[in-house]
Amino acid sequence: MTTVTNLGFPRIGPRRELKHALESYWRGETTSQQLEEAASALRQKHWTLQRDAGADVVPCNDFSLYDHVLDTAFLLDAIPERYRSLVERDAHAGYFALARGWQRDGIDLHALEMTKWFDTNYHYLVPELHAEQSFRLRGDKPVAEYLEARAQGLDARPVLLGPVSFLLLSKAVDGSDRLALLERLLPVYAELLAKLKQAGAEWVQIDEPCLVLDQDGDDHAAYRSAYHALATVERPKLLLATYFGPLGENLPLAAELPVDGLHIDLVRAPEQLDAVLDALGEEKIISLGLVDGRNVWRADLDRALRTFRRAHDRFGKRVQIAPSCSLLHVPVDASVENALPADLKSWLAFATQKIGELRVLADAVKGLVRAYTTLDTAREQQLARQQSERVHRAAVAERVAAIDAADLSRRSPHAARKAAQQQHLHLPLFPTTTIGSFPQTHEVREARAQFKSRKLSIEEYEAFLEAETERCVRFQEDIGLDVLVHGEFERNDMVEYFGEQLDGFAFTKLGWVQSYGSRCVKPPIIYGDVQRPAPMTVRWSRYAQSLTKRAMKGMLTGPVTVLQWSFVRDDQPRSTTCRQIALALRDEVLDLEAAGIHVIQIDEPALREGLPLRRKDWSEYLAWAVESFRLTASGVEDATQIHTHMCYSEFNDIIEAVAAMDADVISIETSRSRMELLDAFVRFRYPNDIGPGVYDIHSPRVPNVEEMTELLQKAADVLKPEQLWVNPDCGLKTRGWTEVRAALVAMVASARRMRELAAVEA
Repeated sequence: MTTVTNLGFPRIGPRRELKHALESYWRGETTSQQLEEAASALRQKHWTLQRDAGADVVPCNDFSLYDHVLDTAFLLDAIPERYRSLVERDAHAGYFALARGWQRDGIDLHALEMTKWFDTNYHYLVPELHAEQSFRLRGDKPVAEYLEARAQGLDARPVLLGPVSFLLLSKAVDGSDRLALLERLLPVYAELLAKLKQAGAEWVQIDEPCLVLDQDGDDHAAYRSAYHALATVERPKLLLATYFGPLGENLPLAAELPVDGLHIDLVRAPEQLDAVLDALGEEKIISLGLVDGRNVWRADLDRALRTFRRAHDRFGKRVQIAPSCSLLHVPVDASVENALPADLKSWLAFATQKIGELRVLADAVKGLVRAYTTLDTAREQQLARQQSERVHRAAVAERVAAIDAADLSRRSPHAARKAAQQQHLHLPLFPTTTIGSFPQTHEVREARAQFKSRKLSIEEYEAFLEAETERCVRFQEDIGLDVLVHGEFERNDMVEYFGEQLDGFAFTKLGWVQSYGSRCVKPPIIYGDVQRPAPMTVRWSRYAQSLTKRAMKGMLTGPVTVLQWSFVRDDQPRSTTCRQIALALRDEVLDLEAAGIHVIQIDEPALREGLPLRRKDWSEYLAWAVESFRLTASGVEDATQIHTHMCYSEFNDIIEAVAAMDADVISIETSRSRMELLDAFVRFRYPNDIGPGVYDIHSPRVPNVEEMTELLQKAADVLKPEQLWVNPDCGLKTRGWTEVRAALVAMVASARRMRELAAVEA
């Protein structure tokens, strides 16, 4: 009998229960105990959903109150010294201080750096390590959650982030070799594995996702050292889990490690199956990742079944089946999406349905009639999707085919454009702006909800939005910002808002996915060819510009980010879909310019996120990603200033591509890294203008003038003052007005101080 397993399940709950529990705790409305009780209830609910959908074995310790990498650092006591006294006094407060920062009781702590989890839109907290780092077990979370699942009568498999990937995903704050810490780390893993065996765990899933990256000899030596050491201790059987790509040249290493099973991703890398089967020994089990853990389309069950049978014919009972990766990256349940058209809904599978698909495959191999009935239905749905007029639009395909070189370049080089823009905008040295959104207060969200439920008329809703926009514009004028924004009060999400106005997109009611902590997004579903029926943002940008004589910045989400932060159709190349989005946005850019908006920001925070995990695949991706941005931006006159924004990205490897985008101004996240991310722009001698973020909006702490000025001075030490803009790290949507006022007033004051210093030096 084939075992149906799962690598991980969404944590947030079908209706974002985790988000609400966290934010209630952070507001002081509930206690730590109440937060833990809510978390336990969610875990039990999720395990029941998985079991009822058909899972034989459910994962445990995949749940987190904020982030699983942070959980691992906390469990291993890899806690920077500055947080330790708070952690010892109040473990929950200390844990969340690592994630969000802390500014009370006379304590002022920055949060840990945050970055993307491989090429997903999930953010993890980067552990900080140093050469003298020690490790010990802090608490018993993996054991406790295993026992919790067993008490529910479930066959559960604990999930751990493997020791080598943990070190590789961490940051050595002193520049030391992270892998040199492995010898100190392994005894703690051995102790934990022994505790899990004593608790009754037969298997442990140990994730080593870095095995799908380019790894060198030192990395390989670390894996060998780690798993040979763990082979000598009393422990459960180990399933080594890899995902997000092929093992490639790391396959011989993975196959030789003394573990008891290997999970491989056969959605991202179906071609690796035969090589993996050939490489594995006679005793190891193989776990096949057969359904896509990162997208929402129903699997091609015929293809998956053929793959499954190939493995089953050779390995028999040593085959397990699972999603390609953790289901963290998809919503919980598609069955509740009753507002979607019936045909479109029939094409979708969220986390619960994906486990059901695996059950069908397992039953089909056993020859059960009910499985073949389901397979027949799946074939009909696949065919209907392929032939649907909802999906295909000839005019869109023709427009993509007609793109030429003239569509991809600005009229003049940046130096000439900058002169034309300065004549028009008259900006001071160190010009100040924000990234776009302002706080989405309860009143804003309530008005949107009332409008959607038809309790507010369109006239009443727009009057409310106009009042909010004017209040935001006046605030920006009052504190002295140079380039203003309209605040985006009409927007629910930076991708969803645009997708709702484009053909080819569909939207769910409860399709929430965790981005980080309590931050959840509801990605659009791109099911068909994309085009723009009408202007999307012009009305609000034009209105905001009418309220002020200062430059008003139009705000768009770029084509690569719309693509990356959506669930994308899988029946054509992603590059084709991206070009379709770029053409739709190009129309919007030109309409904004015609409406008198001469500063336009096209955000591309996901450009780095979309980079393939293997270097050999980078050039192809970067070529079409940069082309898509340029297609969006290049139709405007020289005097129109194009901005872009990127956050939580490592730029060293892609700086040439960032420069090739040829945006007049790029704003980037730098406050958590204390300007470290600026190094790439310095070494490359980036030619255009840069706004290094000086205010970390992902934390509730408010920086002061001195702190921001210090960051700007670091930037001015390595870049020309005339290149530098002053701005927050990201949009202010999730923050409150009290902290935003204080932070932006300080930010403007720091820019003025920098102008004074520059005048003295001149």
